[in-house]
Formats: sequence, C-alpha cells, structure tokens
Amino acid sequence: MKLYIAEKPSLGRAIADVLPKPHKKQDGYIELANGDVVSWCIGHLLEQAEPEDYDAKYKKWQFHDLPIMPAQWQFKAKAKTKKQLTTLKRLLTKADEIYHAGDPDREGQLLVDEVFQYVSLPEQKRATIQRLLISDLNPQAVKKALASTRSNQEFIPLSVSALARARADWLFGMNLTRAFTLAGQKAGVNTVLSVGRVQTPVLGLVVRRDLEIESFVSKPFYEVIAHINKPDWGVFEAKWVPSEACKPYMDEDGRVLVKALAENVAARINKKQATVKQVETKPKKINPPLPYNLSSLQIDANKRYGLSAQQVLDICQTLYEKHKLITYPRSDNRYLPKEHFAEREQVVCAAEHNQGLESKYVKLADMSQKGACWNDKKVEAHHAIIPTTKKLRSAQLGYQELQVYQLISVQYLAQFFHPYRYNETQVELEIGGGQFKAQAKQVIDKGFKVLYKKPETEKESLLPELQIGEPLLCDKGEVKEKQTQPPKHYTEASLLGAMTGIARFVSDQSIKKVLKDTDGLGTEATRAGIIELLFKRQFLRRDGKTIYSTALGKAFIQTLPESLSLPDRTALWESLLGKIANKETSYNQFMQPLRDELSVFINSAQSINITALKEVPTMALKKRGGKKRKFTRKRKPSST
Repeated sequence: MKLYIAEKPSLGRAIADVLPKPHKKQDGYIELANGDVVSWCIGHLLEQAEPEDYDAKYKKWQFHDLPIMPAQWQFKAKAKTKKQLTTLKRLLTKADEIYHAGDPDREGQLLVDEVFQYVSLPEQKRATIQRLLISDLNPQAVKKALASTRSNQEFIPLSVSALARARADWLFGMNLTRAFTLAGQKAGVNTVLSVGRVQTPVLGLVVRRDLEIESFVSKPFYEVIAHINKPDWGVFEAKWVPSEACKPYMDEDGRVLVKALAENVAARINKKQATVKQVETKPKKINPPLPYNLSSLQIDANKRYGLSAQQVLDICQTLYEKHKLITYPRSDNRYLPKEHFAEREQVVCAAEHNQGLESKYVKLADMSQKGACWNDKKVEAHHAIIPTTKKLRSAQLGYQELQVYQLISVQYLAQFFHPYRYNETQVELEIGGGQFKAQAKQVIDKGFKVLYKKPETEKESLLPELQIGEPLLCDKGEVKEKQTQPPKHYTEASLLGAMTGIARFVSDQSIKKVLKDTDGLGTEATRAGIIELLFKRQFLRRDGKTIYSTALGKAFIQTLPESLSLPDRTALWESLLGKIANKETSYNQFMQPLRDELSVFINSAQSINITALKEVPTMALKKRGGKKRKFTRKRKPSST
C-alpha cells in the first residue's frame, strides 16, 4: 500500500483527484480504488513540550530556575488534532511505500518528518520515503510532481534546519520572556513582556524610528536655481552645486544652511552669461520587475490597497487552496523554472478569463520574450508566485481576492513586456564662477510600465539641444527655502521592506558581509504573524496605514539590553540555518553558542534599569467588544 501524507487536507484532496478512482472517504484519509491511501496533517500535529511538561516546578515562573534547557527534547501531540495523529500512526504501520507531501519549505519538511520521528517509524522504512514537491494544486501540476519524486533523505538537512530554528526559538523566547516578565513585575508591569529573536528586533525597528522622529528638529536649508534662457526654445532650470569652499556652511548631506550664502550666489548670477561645460546623454533602461514572492506581494498590496500582511497571506491561501488560481504562496523566491515557460500562454489565457488581466494589455504582450525570471539556477524548493492555468467557471472571487489575484497576474504578464527605456541627459554649466547642473529624462519606450497605472511614469522633463561652449543667459537666480524632513513612520509595507532587507540595519560589519539578499527578519510564512503578534501584545498600534510603538513598546525596548532589540542576531541565525540546510554547518555548531549566550542575558535581566517601565501608564487594555480589563494573567510566550 502506498501512503501519501499531505500537509493539509486541501493538498490531500488535490493528490487524490489525480489518482485511481472511485474513492472511499474515510475518517482522516481517502482510500483509492487500488487500495492506496492519501492522508494528511492539519498543520503541525505536534508541538514543543512546555517547561512544566519536563518538570511541574516550572509552572511557577522563578529566576532561580532559569535557564530551562531540556536534556532530552520532547514533542507532544496537539490536543485538537490528536485523532489525526493516531490515524497517521495506524496508516504508517500498514504502508509499504510512503510519500512525504509537506509544503516545499523548511517548515513543511519538518511538519511531516516530525510525525515519522514521533511514531518511531523504523529506520529501514524511513530510508525509502519519497519526497513529493507540489507548489500548484491543479491536476496537471500534481501529476507532474508525482512523476518526479525524490528521496526524502535529500531533504533531511532542511528538516534539521527547521528543528534547530524551533528549538532555538523555544530556548530564547521561553527563557527570556520569563526573565524579563519577572523583571517587569518589579516595576509594577503585570503583563507578559514577551521576547523573541524576531519579534523583539522588529519592535526595536519601530521604536527607534519613532524616537528618531520625536527628537527630530527641522532645519531650513537653501537651494539656488538658475533660470537659463535658450533663444528660440525657452527657459530651463539648473541647480547650483556648492564648491568645497562652501562646506563649512553645509550639513553632512551637502545642504546649504546659511541663507546669506545662497542669496549671494543668486545675486551674483543674475543676468550673467551661462556657459555650457559638458553635455552627456545616456540611454537607460529598467527591466520588468520579477514575479512576486510573498513579501514583495504583501508590500505592494499594502501600498496599493492598504491590506495588512496577514490579510494578504490569508487571501493567498484561499486563492491557492480553495480556488487553485495561484501557485504556492509562502514562497521566498522570485524566479521560475525554465519548463514553466511552455505554459505561459495557458497561464495568461486563464488569468484573462478570471479577470486578472485586461484584454488590451494581453494583446500588447510579446509572448516569445523569455526574460531573466526563467532561471533554473535561482529556483530551489520554491518558485515565484504566479497564476495557474485554472479557469473559473463563474466569477467566484471576492473583492479583495480579485485585487490580490490581479496584482499577481499583472506582475506575471510584465515578464512579456519590453524594458522601460529612456534617455537621461546631464548638463554642466558655469555661471559667475559657480557650477550648476541640469538634468532631463526623455521616455523612449514605456515598455512594461504601461501595465502600472502610476502617473509618475508618464512624466518627462526636457532640455534643449545644447553644445559645449555655447553661451546662454541666466535670466535670474532664485533662492528656494526648504525644510529638512524627519524619517517617516513605518507602514506595514515599509516595515516588511525593512524585515526583508535587514542587512542595512545590521551594525556588525562581519555579519553584514555574510548576509544574502534573501536573508531577513523572519521568513515569508512568519512575517505577517510576527507583526500581528506585536499588535496583540500591545507593543504596537495602527492608525490607518501608519504603525506606531506604544508607551509599553518604547519602555520595553529602552529597558532591554540593546543587542536583544537589534537585528544582528536573528540575521546571523537565518544565515546559519541556511548553512545547516546546505550541509555547511551542523546542528550543534548552531545551538551551543546560543546556550552560552542565554545565561548571560538571564543574568542581565536581574540587574536591568527598570525606570522606563515604571513610567508606563497603568495598563488598561481593550478586549474585543470594547470592554477593558487589566492584564494580570501570564500568557504563553511566542516562539519567535
């Protein structure tokens, strides 16, 4: 008997649909006509044991019990899904061939592997398990995946990486949450102060940005604009470039802070000759954006429609599981396998049929164009999120579902459009001994940008044809007074952008060097949940699209050792976890330094300065329905 174990019932049904019929629907599995069986997990069927599962004394939170470090790690069955775990155990004992069909990522690998471990599947049987990688629930894609299974042994390092992440997060979150919650109680803060290797640095990003804005003092600065007349053409503008001699009157960003200096320059160039010193025109192009991964989709959906990261993830899961209109959504990859190129016309046709694309743009596409996104070398467990070839029988999508589906469809269609091309002209002029610059952009071909309804893509600035040495007249010099602006508060889009591009916030240069473009705070699958958790913990609040830290969030970050709220550690973790998956480092090489570091942080929690926490107003937090209650109950900390 062949046994297929999917991550969720929806995937299980998709696998069964392409296997021999008729089917018998049993309790927790589907029996096929030939006697084979398709079953499933329901997400994680197992969870890390709680501290009190190791020893009852840990029910009470006490400093002298920390750090809690299990000698032998334990999983326990989740109460809600215990019945399904029992079903899988029974089926596994009967199966002759086993197919692991977890989602194609780190967590999906561990999710099914941990079941094999928990039921003590014999080593001989485990060695023959096949890995089934499915990223599209439509029948054609599932059949293709079934025809190209691989040994599950190849993916064990991915599972070890996920296990290391889960255990490290448990050690870090469980111990430090207890330590700093106990410290907070000394300041009269009777709520759980949860610490996580991802959530705490994310909170740190927001708090530091808010504090920077609060302390920002706007200052005036001055620009000098020359209005230059070209006979038979008209007037164009050039901007003054201050010389080295002006540096004492400028800030570190090169802005002139002394009004008298700017006024002097403006007066000096009035009605003076302007001589063209250099003219350079360069052809430029911008290639179409790559298809989406989850974070880039969440960022665009938040900017365009104000959808939260969690909303986008939930919508994508529905589009993937229920409607089967998109490929696997929790992807961190923006490239596609070359073999997918053969299905491009079917995909575009389906997206057009499903109202994901407008016919007028489909007609403009060059379907023979094979862009940079088709690259087997860049595709690993996942590929980019794209539409499938599934056609809806009728308009079944909700308003927000259609919005997200259209974003995904348009981004895919963009791969079949030419680059956006323009000429960029730079002109240097000398007026009254000073240097001035003018620049212009002339659009040659809008290319893929016709797909994106943004007015800024239509704008272009023009300059007259100019020759080096050509004398012109500066009609007047104008001083423009501007104000320095503080950084902007985070929105969900910009916060996700910060989480995915975390390298620029990393202070440790040695870590910065090893970070890859794909490293970041959290994973594609967890970022939305982390942000939502910070709202739930009352560390962050929303006002429209804008995200602010609360008084508690600010005080907590100001109380913690700084290194806990910086992204350096979690960025390094992600890099090391990737190395475990690639067999470049080991589980123990990752875990041992963490254990050593943990004791140092727990000791610091007993002697931290709790002044900031003492100043937090009495916590009166709203429950759903508008009623208020005071937080006194301890809650289980998050793993991340």
